[in-house]
Amino acid sequence: MPAAVKRGDTSALRRHVRIEDIAGSYTRLRGKGREMRGTCPLCNSDESSFSVNRDKQLFYCFNCRAGGHVIQLAMAMEHLSSAEAFEWLARRTGLTLLDSSGQPFTRDRLLQAHQLAAQFYVDQLGSPEAEIGRKFLAERGFDQAAAAHFGVGYSPAGWDHLTRFLRGQGFSDKELTLSGLSQEGRRGPIDRFRGRLMWPIRDIGGETLGFAARRLRDNDHGPKYINTPETPIYKKSQVLYGIDLAKKDIAKSSRAVVVEGYTDVMACHLAGITTAIATCGTAFGGDHIKNLRRLLIDNGSARVIFTFDGDAAGQKAALRAFEDDQKFAAETYIAIAPDNMDPCDLRLAKGDDAVADLVQPRTPLFEFALRQIVARYDLETPAGRAAALDEAAPVVARIKNSASQHELAIQLAGMLGIHDTQSVVKRVTQLARWARDQAGKDPAPASSPHTAPHAFGGPALTLRNPVFTTERELLKLALQHPDLVSPMFDAYGVDEFTDAPYAAVRAAILDAGGAEQGVHDSHTYLVSVREAAPDDAVRAMVTELAVEAIHRKTVDQAYADMQLVAVRRRAVERRIRDVQDTFTRLYPTGDSEQLKAVQDELWILQQYDQALREQGAEAL
Repeated sequence: MPAAVKRGDTSALRRHVRIEDIAGSYTRLRGKGREMRGTCPLCNSDESSFSVNRDKQLFYCFNCRAGGHVIQLAMAMEHLSSAEAFEWLARRTGLTLLDSSGQPFTRDRLLQAHQLAAQFYVDQLGSPEAEIGRKFLAERGFDQAAAAHFGVGYSPAGWDHLTRFLRGQGFSDKELTLSGLSQEGRRGPIDRFRGRLMWPIRDIGGETLGFAARRLRDNDHGPKYINTPETPIYKKSQVLYGIDLAKKDIAKSSRAVVVEGYTDVMACHLAGITTAIATCGTAFGGDHIKNLRRLLIDNGSARVIFTFDGDAAGQKAALRAFEDDQKFAAETYIAIAPDNMDPCDLRLAKGDDAVADLVQPRTPLFEFALRQIVARYDLETPAGRAAALDEAAPVVARIKNSASQHELAIQLAGMLGIHDTQSVVKRVTQLARWARDQAGKDPAPASSPHTAPHAFGGPALTLRNPVFTTERELLKLALQHPDLVSPMFDAYGVDEFTDAPYAAVRAAILDAGGAEQGVHDSHTYLVSVREAAPDDAVRAMVTELAVEAIHRKTVDQAYADMQLVAVRRRAVERRIRDVQDTFTRLYPTGDSEQLKAVQDELWILQQYDQALREQGAEAL
């Protein structure tokens, strides 16, 4: 009967686990007395620096100053938390873990079942039935040694081979279904995985938590991959395939390569990229980052390289990874293989060197994300450049490092073809400052007389800014007094309103048929505008503007004309600046006809601006 310890009882554990046995598995120890010496497995110093004291059950390195008891040694060597190190040591030495009530610890039982299942699947890979699985691996460049290194196995095609095997090892049906290895059938538990190639998914300590099962046969109509469901030990949002094999090299080099599939991890490791890992059927997210940061040196020198297919799905996956980028202290990059090949295909087609070359840092993830944003807009038009800037500037503002933020803001201006780079830098800086100021604060209520709602992203709109004040006044007039601004207002474009909340309300009025509809039936008009709003935030803004007092006691045609002219003039001025930027961009290489067309447009705009200045609403 194996010895048992309660989970968390470190004194009991240390009575059963000898530090010289654990240390001796990492480095060769010399000496037979109280003290043993060897090369430190943590810093690889000379042979005499690492000391293990048998009497005190402590270790110490005179070079790197690391030291402590056996749990601290396991934490340092295996990159585990104290609780994880406790469980790891208990299982390594054959101890039975008990919960607080003295019963066998459920997690420990489930891990034992998975350990046995993993070996069962490995043994089955050599069976005649598994020939199809061995062929699958061979076609992808993986021999028997590669399969053994990654623990790849095979699940028999019958209904309950594994279930019967684990029952014979003393596991109850309840434990087998709780583990996710079995599922309920008509007559009791049956195997969850049948007739598939099996990859064990292990935690950072090397314990098997679950499996990924790959379809092999045409008559298997299930999904291509089936993963272990959520269980007490398997949380797909936290596990990283290959982390147990990659952890030491990730910690040593402070570099990680994130690929998309299990065979991609295998291909990378066999090509010498032993820092490769992958998620398990889910997007790379915050919990994955927490686990990876335990290995990376969190000082800005670390590198994380994401490899994705170059197709639309791969680009989407890259942008999802980008959403969590700033949770790293590491620099993040993206690598896309030629011809949209994944690392496994690339290794088959072009060899190990091509895989090694692929994962050399290429494009920073921030730059990739910006280019994806900018590519969605027509940069030949001022409206397109303005819209691209609106979406891209908050992205650059998220960069924590101020020098990198400034540099990328200038790069963004170049992508957009905006000659006035300082205006882009200023926009980004303001957004970043606003984000810092808002950290930890509640958003201002929508009814505040000084700000507009935050639901649209970016800073709250300050009504002290005359641009926003005028746009807000014109929208209030269009909703409350449509007779004063029609029909001129309906000729105003959405892009004449410079921030997302106001542009969204303008679009809703347009979709509802225009302000002229309100001249005939104001109630139905407001209902139509609210219904045309795309979401609750825009609907709330419409309601707010429809009831908010106008900033003038006497609301007449003269006041309405003032707002119409002011908004239009600012739009014309912005267009003039855009055309000037276009001229600056084209001047070195553009032909004479192009330049003449730009100059003509600029002259027309300047004349229109002068007419608005001199004639007011009559020039609209």
